[in-house]
Amino acid sequence: MSLALDLMTPIVYDLLMASITKKIIRGRTYYYARQCKRVNGKPKIVWQKYLGRLEDIITAVTEHREAHLIPQPQREGIVTDLGAVAALYDLASRLDLVSIIDKHVKKRGSGPSVGTYLLVAVINRCVDPRSKAKVGEWFSKTVLRRLVNIESRQLTSQRYWDNMDRVSPEAIASIEADLTALMVKKFGLDLHRLLFDATNFFTFIDTFNEKSTRAQRGKNKEGRASLRIVGLALLVTADFHVPLFHHTYPGNQTDAPTFASLTDALVARCKRLTTGVEHVTVIFDKGNNSKDNLDAVAATPYHFVGSLVPTQHRDLLKVPREQFRSLDQDGLPGVSAYRMTKMVFGHNRTVVVTYNENLFVAQTKTLCREIGKRQQWLRELVAQLERWQRGEIRSGRGPTLAATQKKVNKWLKARHMKDLFTVNITERDGLPAISYRFNQEVWEELQVTLLGKTILFTDNDNWAAAQIVRAYRASYHVEDAFREMKDPHHIALRPQYHWTDQKVRVHVFTCVVALMLLSLLQRELHMKGIDLSIRRVVDLLGDIREMTMIFPGENTGGKPTIRTSLSALSPEQRELYAVLDLDRYVAR
Repeated sequence: MSLALDLMTPIVYDLLMASITKKIIRGRTYYYARQCKRVNGKPKIVWQKYLGRLEDIITAVTEHREAHLIPQPQREGIVTDLGAVAALYDLASRLDLVSIIDKHVKKRGSGPSVGTYLLVAVINRCVDPRSKAKVGEWFSKTVLRRLVNIESRQLTSQRYWDNMDRVSPEAIASIEADLTALMVKKFGLDLHRLLFDATNFFTFIDTFNEKSTRAQRGKNKEGRASLRIVGLALLVTADFHVPLFHHTYPGNQTDAPTFASLTDALVARCKRLTTGVEHVTVIFDKGNNSKDNLDAVAATPYHFVGSLVPTQHRDLLKVPREQFRSLDQDGLPGVSAYRMTKMVFGHNRTVVVTYNENLFVAQTKTLCREIGKRQQWLRELVAQLERWQRGEIRSGRGPTLAATQKKVNKWLKARHMKDLFTVNITERDGLPAISYRFNQEVWEELQVTLLGKTILFTDNDNWAAAQIVRAYRASYHVEDAFREMKDPHHIALRPQYHWTDQKVRVHVFTCVVALMLLSLLQRELHMKGIDLSIRRVVDLLGDIREMTMIFPGENTGGKPTIRTSLSALSPEQRELYAVLDLDRYVAR
């Protein structure tokens, strides 16, 4: 039926009543289109047309469509990335990002401003991180080419380097201060709880490159000990981890001195942003603990919630579980708490020891897995050494006492393993011999005292235990922020294609602003009833594309006809498109 309809489109008959009839003539199959009506109460063929063989019909329909029904474009269609790019550009415009950057970094001569270059770099970091040499190619395929006053040929790596050179550390600090102040005002961010933490990112900066003092070898949090790393400290809101302050520092610097060096800057930023906010609490992890840091926080008008190293407070770990109070009724199922006042870093603080059943189960499973691995490794090592003793293995280099000790030490380096295993290595007949024992009593003590427990402390003495626990739990938002910045598909702070400290700072700054835009986008959607991860939002919006076709102008006096349409949208994409009002950015 569909073939008949397509073929008969120009004909004025009532096609809804037409049908196709097959006839076999001399062993061959032919097809006819015909229309039947009742005449005087009897069916009668009132119209019939010969269609031919099946292959004739297919050829006719194909040629008819190509020649008459669907005009062919003059050239290939233009596909433009629209969804994610337009949504982020809209947020950047509401934040006056380009104007704020240009206010603090003046351009030289004619051409696009520094703010324009950095805007393109920021949005590229959000959706499709590329090296500066390839940003122009990406730009030419996005809606930015008609929104931003710059041409793709101007987006070369050399132009980027020239513009990045103009952005001083002082300019970065001023831009961030103005940007965050405007953001808090326009978006009404909740500043009652602020989260601070630090992490590091590995780089591929050469060992002998002396131009970078920020890239140093240190304890890499991703296990890439052989690479130089750059540290990043972030202050973010508990309200969708929107960054308010950042600082890059040498990768060999630990968290506590980093926090100490930033206290004045953090206080200044908080003071500017939280004017009129009555009670501000900064939440940080135990890595930032030191007497100097806590003294510095105590001297500010701000409050804090932090955590303590459990093994440094064994008296609290030994408090019987019977003395813990359940927080089920406070909306924290499976959590119980013991509250007291204790001298911590020279100050009397409210201390809350929590026990979390889910955390206990997760830590127990993890430790059991690690214990099982080491038991297997040790069994295999014992068996191998015994085979050497019996002379069953003769070829190859024989085991030594030092090599065996080194291997065992490596296995027991993981947390708690040295306490859980007692290993004796001796020498017999010139070969090492090993025996080991699993310390069941240590394992049972860990289960009673440590596993599932967290020790929190605060100067919010009037807060209930549940309030303190919830405040500290918000700290996972800053971990979310770091995970987003380590996502290789979005933001992607690494790998860095810059080697000097100045360019590393600017690169990190663009990544922080990218996180700012993405966090705000996620928050905006949440406010409108859509809860999605940043990755999911970018993936859905990234697949919303604009397609432009140019057709010959047969009925317009030779003037080509331009038709623009969107790619097919899923229900989720249609909802995002409507909620963000992205139709404003479609070509007309």
